[in-house]
Amino acid sequence: MQGGTGTERARRSLAYLRSRIASGEWAVNEQIPTEPELMELLGVGKTTVREAVRTLANLGMLEALPGRGTFVRSRVPVSSVLADYIADFDVAEILGYRRALELEAAQQAARNRTATQLDGLRAALAHDRPSDPDLPVRWERGRTPGQFHFLVLEATGSQLLTGLYAGVMAALRRAVDAGVVVYGASHDIRAADHEGILAAIEAGDPVAAAHAMATHLDHDLVPEKPADA
Repeated sequence: MQGGTGTERARRSLAYLRSRIASGEWAVNEQIPTEPELMELLGVGKTTVREAVRTLANLGMLEALPGRGTFVRSRVPVSSVLADYIADFDVAEILGYRRALELEAAQQAARNRTATQLDGLRAALAHDRPSDPDLPVRWERGRTPGQFHFLVLEATGSQLLTGLYAGVMAALRRAVDAGVVVYGASHDIRAADHEGILAAIEAGDPVAAAHAMATHLDHDLVPEKPADA
């Protein structure tokens, strides 16, 4: 990689990072390697790494959190126009739209999932249940659902559903940052919910999958209650 022109190095670096995200090797909500690690991994300088990361951040696939690192936010590019449009709605409407997308996704995933996609869902669930009760630093929790949910969307086989969902999640991250949306369930409850969703998808039962997803969404991301409530 050292021998090409700067433009070639930049293109190759971008393609490398994007492939790691798209393949799921770097999962949604997982921290990517640090800048010095990427420089060593890619054999390029700081400017090239920063350009690649900035490009993927502009596509909504990465997000840099000052003092914490850079995290994967989507396996597919996110339309900034769509995310901005959705973010203008009341949070209750956004959550309702997210619910509609995920219920439909659960049903379609139960019908359309492949053996490889089931393996991916099982692996995501295993990652979400670390043996250590203290979650690894490289996983950024509490902002929006991670890899498991995106894999359910991808198991539908619908790029439209996946793209819309990515836009909704981008809008909801803003709501979480503003403190108007929070997680309503503990990590253990969330993991148990995911197990129920996976079991229904494995069984190829769309009705059970939708029911399990509805149960989960009832206490997943919810509006923050006012202090005087």
